Amino acid sequence: MVITGASDGIGAAAARQLKVQGDRVVIVGRSAQKTEHVARELDAPFYLADFANFDEVRKLAERLQSDLPRIDVLANNAGGLMGGRLLTIDGNELTIQVNHLAPFLLTNLLLETLVKSKASVIATSSLLNRRAGPLDLDDLTLAKGYSAQDAYCKAKLMNILFTQELHRRLHSRGIAAAAFHPGVVRTNFSNELGASFSFLYSSALKYVLRSPEKGAETLVWLATASPDRDWKSGEYYQDKKISKANPRAYDADLASQLWDYSAKATALS
Repeated sequence: MVITGASDGIGAAAARQLKVQGDRVVIVGRSAQKTEHVARELDAPFYLADFANFDEVRKLAERLQSDLPRIDVLANNAGGLMGGRLLTIDGNELTIQVNHLAPFLLTNLLLETLVKSKASVIATSSLLNRRAGPLDLDDLTLAKGYSAQDAYCKAKLMNILFTQELHRRLHSRGIAAAAFHPGVVRTNFSNELGASFSFLYSSALKYVLRSPEKGAETLVWLATASPDRDWKSGEYYQDKKISKANPRAYDADLASQLWDYSAKATALS
């Protein structure tokens, strides 16, 4: 079970729970110190990659393919809200690249192994996908009317659109795909949120926010339960139940167009 963004928060909590259950977990993170710390705690292999750089994602995929003959679960959990508008070395808006384009690239580069393994591909999304405005595929660098919060909301919507299109294209070849909302979780991610979300993370409300362990429960369930028996591929979940996403998440044409855009942006086509 390969978990990205596993050096902290929900990813680390999921890795710990899966390890206790006897699963073999593989830790992927950006911070060398934090990633190695979790990996040593769990006696698990670990890999480093900064999703703001596609070359690092490509090298990660090469190493995973070389080292792992089988991947039963790929949990695309890495992400975050990045603040002001920044373009990556690859020319993409940073929040969109880290949350959507890099996981899209990693998943596609691993497809041969994933198909052979009949794997589940799980995306950590967010309830904030519902607040995403229209996706302008001619402006996914968000040059017009940028806000950090809207970039994050759009990226989380893209996670669901990617999940649905991955299901449509590859479920017949054995791939199962799901996206999920972990709840409002008490993690370091809250330090990066902008002003319009900050009320969720005020010092008073931190006492009622979910722990990372609670937030990881749906991820662990999706990773260990049986797709097509216990959960339905292509759906968006919250608390182990199918949840309602942004209406745009159900636009099959938009999902297909986003896939094509992402393939070009990541030089896959």
